[in-house]
Amino acid sequence: MSARAIDELAAGPRTKEAVDAFFAGRSFPIVDGPAITFVFRGEAEAIHLKHWVFGLPSSQQLARVEGTDVWHLTLELPPRSRVEYKLEVVRGGRGEWVQDPLNPHKARDPFGANSVAHGEGYEVPSWIHPDPESRPGKIDELWLDTKTFGRRRLEIYLPARFRRTRRYPLMVVHDGHDYLRYAALGTVLDNLMHRLEIPDMIVALTTSPDRLVEYANDERHAAFIADDVVPQLERALPIDSRPQSRCLMGASFGAVASLSTALRRPGFFGRLLLQSGSFAFTDIGDRNHRGPLFDPVVAFVNQLRARPVAMSERIFISCGMYESLIYENRSLAPVLEATGMDVRYVESRDGHNWENWRDRLREGLSWLFPGPFLFVYE
Repeated sequence: MSARAIDELAAGPRTKEAVDAFFAGRSFPIVDGPAITFVFRGEAEAIHLKHWVFGLPSSQQLARVEGTDVWHLTLELPPRSRVEYKLEVVRGGRGEWVQDPLNPHKARDPFGANSVAHGEGYEVPSWIHPDPESRPGKIDELWLDTKTFGRRRLEIYLPARFRRTRRYPLMVVHDGHDYLRYAALGTVLDNLMHRLEIPDMIVALTTSPDRLVEYANDERHAAFIADDVVPQLERALPIDSRPQSRCLMGASFGAVASLSTALRRPGFFGRLLLQSGSFAFTDIGDRNHRGPLFDPVVAFVNQLRARPVAMSERIFISCGMYESLIYENRSLAPVLEATGMDVRYVESRDGHNWENWRDRLREGLSWLFPGPFLFVYE
């Protein structure tokens, strides 16, 4: 019903009544197999689709149905695709980026919100929503006095069944507040623990006031996590101190921080969950096209690729096929696996965004820490 419906509108009477009838009871964008048709209604000089699908032009112009205020553009995308986008509405020679007024699906991030197009076969995971049968864990604020960065604030997730007489795995999450807010991490943990898909665990949610510097293979950050955060939490809480019960997790630069910290403390963290890592490297020379912020990352990844080290036991890596970082993540996974570490690499038809990372949490966490249900039945 995508391009054909638009064609029928163009071929038929272009009265206001006909246009109103076209929009009545229809969901937008219009999905018909691999075809996704983006539609806008309103007076403008031009409408542009702005999206983040690497490999396609990031700005594409919608065509106007002559004699109407309807604009449209059809893209062919593989099944189960998920695409975040905005529309640029040009009026008076000036363009304004807006969310799609016809599409109720939004995705939030620290910079605002984008509209979301769900391709054929994509389903929002059921386990990201609060389950009335799942008891919520408790999130407490904790301030640590650290040798590395002075006084730092953490948030600590304690499972609903928390008992001081038990020992729990510890997961340290970079940009943890953003994971809570934009990737439903608290709800996901509640549900997976309730369903016994992962064991009950304690989760430390960290943030950084200067993440692009601190996360880029900075020895101070490794010392902060391994020498300050983990020991203090192990003294304060009933944490299983075996390496296989410690996990570092992060997305984008947070994935770089997780991997580089583990490399600086080989064997200390037995589990790593790396999502859309900004693992920039150079095949020839040391020139970095991503800018000076990536220079220390490039040096780190180049060194790791030249001399791979087994720094952990199990590593889960995920990346979106529509990200510019897909080549780097695809290239790094076999390098890590060749060291003898157990590596699982997963791709999705999605971009560099929080809902992509959210959608991979169940698979990543249950593979790194299989709960009693999965251990018995899978």
